[in-house]
Amino acid sequence: MAPRSSRGIAPAMLCGLSLFLGFPGLVWVQISVPPQSSPHTEPHPCHTCRGLVDSFNKGLERTIRDNFGGGNTAWEEEKLSKYKDSETRLVEVLEGVCSKSDFECHRLLELSEELVESWWFHKQQEAPDLFQWLCSDSLKLCCPSGTFGPSCLPCPGGAERPCGGYGHCEGEGTRGGSGHCDCQAGYGGEACGQCGLGYFEAERNASHLVCSACFGPCARCSGPEESHCLQCKKGWALHHLKCVDIDECGTERASCGADQFCVNTEGSYECRDCAKACLGCMGAGPGRCKKCSPGYQQVGSKCLDVDECETAVCPGENQQCENTEGSYRCICADGYKQMEGICVKEQIPGWLSVASPFPGKGNLTWCQIILPFQ
Repeated sequence: MAPRSSRGIAPAMLCGLSLFLGFPGLVWVQISVPPQSSPHTEPHPCHTCRGLVDSFNKGLERTIRDNFGGGNTAWEEEKLSKYKDSETRLVEVLEGVCSKSDFECHRLLELSEELVESWWFHKQQEAPDLFQWLCSDSLKLCCPSGTFGPSCLPCPGGAERPCGGYGHCEGEGTRGGSGHCDCQAGYGGEACGQCGLGYFEAERNASHLVCSACFGPCARCSGPEESHCLQCKKGWALHHLKCVDIDECGTERASCGADQFCVNTEGSYECRDCAKACLGCMGAGPGRCKKCSPGYQQVGSKCLDVDECETAVCPGENQQCENTEGSYRCICADGYKQMEGICVKEQIPGWLSVASPFPGKGNLTWCQIILPFQ
């Protein structure tokens, strides 16, 4: 069992000790819980295999560099011929091929160590590309560039130029993925061979496509100018090859709440809250109200606050009225304070002198005590 953190034990003991001893009051304990980390996404096995092979190749370079290069060329050539394909060198390379924290690399190396040894001693001459031999042909974790999936099918647009060169083929080079093209901005279609929404063909030939942006509100266009629009984006209407903003506030397209008003924006609209003085409104401010809210009254064209304090609205003794926006409240008058629902006069703090007898040596002695009072 893993050791439990001591950070949560001390507060718990403190709380229990307080209850046991009968300490008055509340004991507040804050226990910190470490935030949960986001779920770890494991890399595709092909990427792990590629990383293993890259690290293996760097190890080959390191072992040559560290063991030779001293200047005695004849001696080095003789020793290098023995060391180059030796078991000693293979062990040195494999010891550093995976970092300590790379669990996936260690797991893959454990599964494929016999294959790596077989390649090292028997297959290097006929299959010099370790990545191709190990990751693609033997373990079948990877596919050639431009292909994807269990059968290494060509990506849309062909293996030579997947997604037309204007996107990424999902799963390319692995035995997974859907082969779907994630096109660059401005490009679309199954193989990214068309211009996307809001773009037009500025240039095209047998192998090349340039897509440029349409004028702002145009969804489809024949050129970059405002008058080249063929279709408009949502919130705009086509008029003589131009896209004109639709005023949703003047149509039934806008949908705002009962205490909101509509404000038209380019290609859309906003719902904003009415003033506090209004019950429904046609715009901003107390002058655009349909009706006045309780606590307000119509004065000319505006809904203004009613001063309820102009009438006797506070029935309690020693109370006074304080007007608020749209309402009022009753507070104690100056020199009074709220106590048990009524306003009582505040007492000025003073001192009380008390004489108290206590037995002395043969006689009764009096002691004067001065106490504060309210």
